[in-house]
Amino acid sequence: MTTSDTRTDTTPTRGPVLVIGGTGKTGRRVVARLRELGVETRAASRSGETRFDWAEPATWGPALDGAAAVYIVPLDTSPSPTPALVEQAVVSGVRRLVLLSARGVDVPGYFGPGHDVGGPHGEGERAVRASGLEWTILRPGWFAQNFSEGVFLDGVRSGELALPTGDGKAAFVDADDIAAVAVAALTEGGHAGQEYGLSGPRALGIADVLDEIAKATGKRAAYVPVDPSVFRAGLVEGQGFTDEEAGLWTDALIPITTSQEAPVLDGVRRALGREPRDIADVVREAAAQGVWG
Repeated sequence: MTTSDTRTDTTPTRGPVLVIGGTGKTGRRVVARLRELGVETRAASRSGETRFDWAEPATWGPALDGAAAVYIVPLDTSPSPTPALVEQAVVSGVRRLVLLSARGVDVPGYFGPGHDVGGPHGEGERAVRASGLEWTILRPGWFAQNFSEGVFLDGVRSGELALPTGDGKAAFVDADDIAAVAVAALTEGGHAGQEYGLSGPRALGIADVLDEIAKATGKRAAYVPVDPSVFRAGLVEGQGFTDEEAGLWTDALIPITTSQEAPVLDGVRRALGREPRDIADVVREAAAQGVWG
């Protein structure tokens, strides 16, 4: 999708790039790729080389000062602080924004009946669209790396992954693909006003992914479907989640349960001119690194 409420970018960005969330799952990959390209890059986080704390707006201005482009990994909290950051970016002279949003943010009922359309991600999207700067929005679904460095890792290692996702499927997206699209949007021309829906090339159920891991490692973890209420209680009682946090995590799995994450999206192909990487490739690389022991 291309819209007309932004300036057209016909040339590459020149100048420092600020990566907010520079130590996170996508942010550290964006930083690494930018530096491989020789781009001056500021990796920003609460404890990183460039200090940035969403809870301390006084840290925003120094981080933004002189930056030509910004990759924004937002907080998933309401109200979102992203609009205020965007205002500061405009004042600081930033020319280009790339926002990490989420698949389904504009789909009613995507995360269940208790969630408004848009939510914090929608607030961020509206802010970058209205900024007057060049902008690109990334909308990835569930990350393939959640099995190798995220919320599913402990279950895979223990040999039993219990989730309330039933027989649902998702086209899990490689975080390296997300980073590659982000870097293209940050540094190249031709991405302004684009929304890129990002997914992998095929849909798999949780058991299918565990099969891929078993092929690569020789060790099989079992998928155990559980009731959402049981799963939520386990997060609170076994992992120290608050009730609110447990509810958010449980609802975040609804798009897998309903297979709303199953359709393959074309964002990687449109942005990079190639097909997205398959989760089997992600699994083989993680297995070679000994992630699962």
